[in-house]
Amino acid sequence: MFSSRMNALKVFLLAALAASSNAIAQPLDKVQIVVFGPPSLGAFLPPVIKSQKLDEKNGLSIDFQQRPPTAYTAQFNSGEFKVGGSAALLTVGLADRRGVKVAYLFNLFDYWGAVITSRPDVKSLKDLEGKEVAAARATTNFRIFEWLAGRQGVDVSKLKVVNTAPPGLVGYALADRAAAVQLWEPAYTVLKAKKPAVRMLDLKIEESWNKFTGTNSMPYLGVAAHLDWAKANAALIPKLYAAYKQAADWTAAHPDDAAKLIQAKGTPEDQKAIAGLIRANDRLGMHVAWASSMRKEIESVYSVGEFIKFLDGAPSAETIYQAPTK
Repeated sequence: MFSSRMNALKVFLLAALAASSNAIAQPLDKVQIVVFGPPSLGAFLPPVIKSQKLDEKNGLSIDFQQRPPTAYTAQFNSGEFKVGGSAALLTVGLADRRGVKVAYLFNLFDYWGAVITSRPDVKSLKDLEGKEVAAARATTNFRIFEWLAGRQGVDVSKLKVVNTAPPGLVGYALADRAAAVQLWEPAYTVLKAKKPAVRMLDLKIEESWNKFTGTNSMPYLGVAAHLDWAKANAALIPKLYAAYKQAADWTAAHPDDAAKLIQAKGTPEDQKAIAGLIRANDRLGMHVAWASSMRKEIESVYSVGEFIKFLDGAPSAETIYQAPTK
């Protein structure tokens, strides 16, 4: 009797071990995501996801590929990359208007932008008319800046825009090569740590947005995918959302550690500044949420796009991905 019980126990343990081994050996689903290079919001959470293995913990193996804005847009819209992690909402709407079937899956960051200067004769946005402004013209952050400037009576056609990729904006500001530089986080915090004397011009973001839309949150940048990929990989999207959400939660809970990952090549002062940015979250605007939970706000952003003639009409409702119901 004892011997038979021992044999049964051995069989049970071997079966349990085999099941455990099979579970461990389950292959990870591979997802390739194109993002902007740092410093950028799209490059903010990927190092956290990879260092904390949050993709693997959710059954994924994410391969983040960095591209400058123009290449990002071209390669995402062409379908070379099916998933984009630097998906500015207006570029998603523009792709749809041009016949590219894409959807904004979930939001990562709300909008914040800045125009900084070191010139004593530049005290307001109006003072920039006729002067050089360094900016990443291909980005929707710049497009929304143009809308905000127009709300203050600035003739944006009179701005002499010097176009450069986002990584070059900090260099322009440090060298004082233009009257002003239009940028956003985390570039602003990195710049401020290196050159505390720079000043921000008031864009009146909250005031203008609330008056135009009646809402307070302006979804700006998130993760988007081609509709064919989204339909074929519907089971992966909640896992992708979970990886990003967990990365955002971990970053908020461990700002000092996160800053060392996000600003890995920065100085201790740079990393301290990024940690402070994370703690405050007022300019960073980290806000991970399903697109379908922000439908009204997203449609308001599309309205801004139409107002500034960036969009020639309202994007399809399909561009707002419907989160799976539990």
